Amino acid sequence: MFDSSNKIITKNIKAWRLIVILLLTSQLSSSCNKKDTPVIINDTSLSFKVNNSYNGTLQYAKLNERPVVVFTFTEPIDNATTSIGVKLTGPSSFNVPLNITLAADGKQLTVVPQNDLNAFTTYTLSVNNDLKTLMGGRVTNPVNISLLIGISYTDKFPRITDDELLTKVQQQTFKFFWDFGHPVSGLARERNTSGETVTSGGSGFGIMGIPVAISRNFITRAEGLTRMQKIVGFLKNTAVKVKGAFPHWLNGTTGAIIPFSANDNGADLVETSYLMMGLLTTRQYFNGADAAETNLRSDINTLYNNVEWDWFRNGGQNVLYWHYSPDKAWIMNLPIKGWNESLITYVMAASSTTHGIPVSVYTNGWKSGSNYINGNSYYGIQLPLGPALGGPLFFEQYTFMGINPNGLTEGGINYLTQAKNHTLINYNYCKANPKTWYAYGDSCWGLTASDIEGGYTASSPNNDRGFIAPTAALSSFPFTPTESMQALKFFYYIIGDKIFKEYGFVDAFSLSNPWFATSFLAIDQGPIITMIENYRTGLVWNLFTSCPEVKAGMLSLGFTASYL
Repeated sequence: MFDSSNKIITKNIKAWRLIVILLLTSQLSSSCNKKDTPVIINDTSLSFKVNNSYNGTLQYAKLNERPVVVFTFTEPIDNATTSIGVKLTGPSSFNVPLNITLAADGKQLTVVPQNDLNAFTTYTLSVNNDLKTLMGGRVTNPVNISLLIGISYTDKFPRITDDELLTKVQQQTFKFFWDFGHPVSGLARERNTSGETVTSGGSGFGIMGIPVAISRNFITRAEGLTRMQKIVGFLKNTAVKVKGAFPHWLNGTTGAIIPFSANDNGADLVETSYLMMGLLTTRQYFNGADAAETNLRSDINTLYNNVEWDWFRNGGQNVLYWHYSPDKAWIMNLPIKGWNESLITYVMAASSTTHGIPVSVYTNGWKSGSNYINGNSYYGIQLPLGPALGGPLFFEQYTFMGINPNGLTEGGINYLTQAKNHTLINYNYCKANPKTWYAYGDSCWGLTASDIEGGYTASSPNNDRGFIAPTAALSSFPFTPTESMQALKFFYYIIGDKIFKEYGFVDAFSLSNPWFATSFLAIDQGPIITMIENYRTGLVWNLFTSCPEVKAGMLSLGFTASYL
């Protein structure tokens, strides 16, 4: 029975094998006769992650210098096609060498640049139609991924001592006023693209830097004196003045007024006060008994004494007005009220021995502004004066380039506390970074008026558009030396290849965009030189506050300080 069953099973298997062979032979013969039947090719689709993340777009920013991009395919990829099917291009379509690794199953491709990519530069990683599957299929969804590289934390310049770094910044910044000063007038151009347009206030800031430059051996005393003679001679004999005051802008060759706006075509009292602050500072420095320095001091006295500060009370009011036009009179109608950058204007007016103002103008004018008294706390720091969160930092810097706030009080206000706390609020705002701008922090901070992409604005915590101005932190050295030094090292060592140029630091930058200004502005470069020096030696403070007129004027307004 057993042997019989095995024979039956064996016969059945042989029969089935014969049937299968006949069927396969029949199908093969039939297929060979159908010449139009296509060969099946397997296409593939892809997905990807950049640094292990997918954000739903083809745009990736703030990346490290060697981002890792991993592609995942639905079909195995032909490794021989990866070098032509995957490309990374930089500026000007330059091909960047890649390390490309294909996983064992052929479905995962890892792409990494062979070398560090350049910071703040956009690259395009492409998967194109030259990439094929093992079966010769194509990628159904080829991509072009934008990769924007962020900060590179490698040093861009050799490390030097902090003292050497401060000197380097002062010297490079001074070149804006010295090398780029107008050849005829010697005054400072408004900005590096201004041509004939020179600025009265910015020139005052640059003039304050001349004693600094002499003391630091950037120039000689004789060279500084010659430049001052040119400037003062032009201001006295050539420049157009209105009631003894200067316009915001002048033609550096002819001295004619260049309107700042349609109605601002005459005197600008605030800009004039900056210019006079600079002139009186250098008058105190050039104190020699020889004829050249004696005559220079005499000419500066003439310029200062001729300013009709009291005229700007606009008919005897207890407030000063910012503008006066020879043909449009008081059309600008802008009273100067605090807290802002104009405290120095009231000090200069009160200090005048020829056209002075009484204390009532200061008390009822300057101190009556709606943004004068504050008293609130921000980030745990109380702000005595000014608008909410303090406003732009130039509010504290322009006046205190010349006036020393240390130990200075008036009306119950400690002005060092005001300057320091305003700056710390600005710093802590950037550190907190409520708008999550890229790189804002304890080393990248400072909001003040500056150029921004597409225009100009007075940046502040209440007007934060993502642009940092180096002058904000650097001109705050006397108030926040530790925080300012942190910022300086970041600006110079980490992003200095982008922002430290022929005239020092460019006006502003944004690392979120990214965007880097190509401009330099006199009113932003000048305070850097002076305020760093005030932090280091107090030189400019000592010179300006040694003026007998200034001492008397500040005392008349109720200020007290050891130097008064």
